[in-house]
Amino acid sequence: MEAEAAKFIGAGLASLALLGAGIGIGNIFGNFLSGALRNPGAAASQNGNLLLGFALCEATGLFGLVLAFVILFT
Repeated sequence: MEAEAAKFIGAGLASLALLGAGIGIGNIFGNFLSGALRNPGAAASQNGNLLLGFALCEATGLFGLVLAFVILFT
């Protein structure tokens, strides 16, 4: 296998982190919406947890994307 082909395979595998981030973000917002509709009074107090979970999932996806770019362009 050539080195160029291995780089493309590695970058593709590293970009799978974006798939996990998308699933995680969907779960976070879906569960928040479900909980907010069941108990609207408690929804306002959970906004901080919602944003923290979103930020951590998004950071994981961005780390995978950066790793894919590092593999491709170095």
